[in-house]
Amino acid sequence: MANIKNLKKDINYVLGDIIEAVYLFEISTTGKPTTETNGLIDEAIAAFDALITKVNAKNVEDKKAHFKQINVELEQTANQLIAKINEL
Repeated sequence: MANIKNLKKDINYVLGDIIEAVYLFEISTTGKPTTETNGLIDEAIAAFDALITKVNAKNVEDKKAHFKQINVELEQTANQLIAKINEL
């Protein structure tokens, strides 16, 4: 169960840091939110909700493979969001 707890923390920290990076970008450039930055934040929150829902799924046959897949999805989502931040 400790691994599930750590996975939830990883999801929270990674996506939280991405949201914080968007806020720092807003502060350092325009000083206020834009439609693009709001979209990125919404996308990060939606990804968080989706990943936590997958972690909490009870009807999983191979739990080890399931959690590895969630970890891969977290990495892919984070990389996509970071790329979008870098494009701003």
